[in-house]
Amino acid sequence: MLKASPRTFARWLVLVAAIVFIMVVVGGITRLTESGLSMVRWDPISGIIPPLNPAQWAAEFQAYRVTPEGRLNLAGGMTLTEFKSIFFWEYLHRVIGRVIGLAMILPLVWFAIRREIPDGFGGRLAALAALVVLQGAIGWWMVASGLVNRPDVSHIRLAIHLLTALVFFGGLIWTALDLLTPGGPATLRGFPLLVLAIVALQLMFGAFTAGLNGGQAAATWPLMNGEVFPSGGWDPGIGLVGNIVDNPLVVQFIHRWWAWIAAAAALLLAKRSREALPIAPLMIASLVTLQIMLGIATLLSGVAIPIAAAHQAVAVLLLAAIVRTAHAIGAQR
Repeated sequence: MLKASPRTFARWLVLVAAIVFIMVVVGGITRLTESGLSMVRWDPISGIIPPLNPAQWAAEFQAYRVTPEGRLNLAGGMTLTEFKSIFFWEYLHRVIGRVIGLAMILPLVWFAIRREIPDGFGGRLAALAALVVLQGAIGWWMVASGLVNRPDVSHIRLAIHLLTALVFFGGLIWTALDLLTPGGPATLRGFPLLVLAIVALQLMFGAFTAGLNGGQAAATWPLMNGEVFPSGGWDPGIGLVGNIVDNPLVVQFIHRWWAWIAAAAALLLAKRSREALPIAPLMIASLVTLQIMLGIATLLSGVAIPIAAAHQAVAVLLLAAIVRTAHAIGAQR
């Protein structure tokens, strides 16, 4: 019996990573359209079936109406048709999540039963599969934060949800590349590790900005409402940590200026990888330039959903390019 080749495993992991990319983009749209709290229950199995008749839709709408966000939107005149539009995005997001779980776990079980998992990769693949399950639980933990006392999800839990998805995404790509590396797994340390940490911090503040609607707090560029930092933007009553984590103006300020540090780090990584991966400078420079342009456009458009969604999508692609570049450096012998 022929065993699956490492290339087969790599293709499988890249396919799962592609679905995760779609998941993250849809998740961004879900947040931008404020759709995340439209489904008030977590039913991992039965939840795959959406409302199919007027009575079921009425029941879903009623369950939403009694939540803090539902009461707020109802006061604003939300109709059932409008509810269906936000329900669509959250439902799609959850369906894709289930697809990722099945795409990751079922093949892994199949390969394990057939004893085809390459030596040294069993533990890592099991950890990635466990991360899928954990991510589902984190997603519900995030949603639950907006169903009781507040009409919005916790931006901190939103950031954890996003970063966990991106750790999974990066792990899939890194593992796929390891499977294709003749000399064995690459190492991640030194400057490439530092760059990924810098980018992770930028992604975290991006999630904070989205969760706090920070983009609308100062929809101007290069200055924030005509100033480097808006007058009165700092709240002395909540302290340093409170401002950095919870103040929309401060969070946006950090996100827009840390972006330049992240961009410089990514470009320097690309420069250092010219021998290991000749395409890296062009690949990363193009994505960094596009990402900066989309970030500015997101602000100036008042956070228009298509532009903001593209901004998030390119952020994930840039992360993939950085992971690819870091792996090429780490694979050098």
